[in-house]
Amino acid sequence: MIASEQEAIGSGEMVVLYIDQCHLNWGEVRGYSWGPSDKRITIPIVNERERQTYYGAINPLTSEITAILADAGNGYWTELFVGHLREQYKEKRLLICWDGASYHRGQEMQDYLETANFGRGRDEWAVRCIQFAPYAPEQNPIEEVWNQAKAFLRSNWQQCDTTFASVKRLFERALETLPFNFTKLHMYTQCLQNI
Repeated sequence: MIASEQEAIGSGEMVVLYIDQCHLNWGEVRGYSWGPSDKRITIPIVNERERQTYYGAINPLTSEITAILADAGNGYWTELFVGHLREQYKEKRLLICWDGASYHRGQEMQDYLETANFGRGRDEWAVRCIQFAPYAPEQNPIEEVWNQAKAFLRSNWQQCDTTFASVKRLFERALETLPFNFTKLHMYTQCLQNI
């Protein structure tokens, strides 16, 4: 489908976005630790059940990240996030690439797409969606963004105090400041670089 939209994408009329959710857990602040092999290392975690859901999108042509906080990954928040992206990319058609999560395909999203595309021919839809293969999160480049931001968090954990709010701030700083320009980001859109 991306190839069939080359002209619209190349002209800037359509924007491709890779989208997914991320669940940041308090326990992810520290990954590995070094110590004597004969002693158990204990790392205190105040409340390992605390977690924050983020919805995120990356534009493969600009490497621009858009992320919002959400209460959960569900149809309601999916619809809100797609609406937020439409506001961000006013006057542009969106081609959304994401996994087959039930709330990406659910009734709320179907109703939203029907409303957003009402009265338009298929070639002029405001929002189109492509699903990656089932059970293949490695296909979605936004997963690499989440992985890099979490790696940043683990390597800079000393900047966090004892609150989950400081963990979220550090994670969000990674999303705002890290350069996200990696091979996987361009693997589906290589042909667009030549337009």
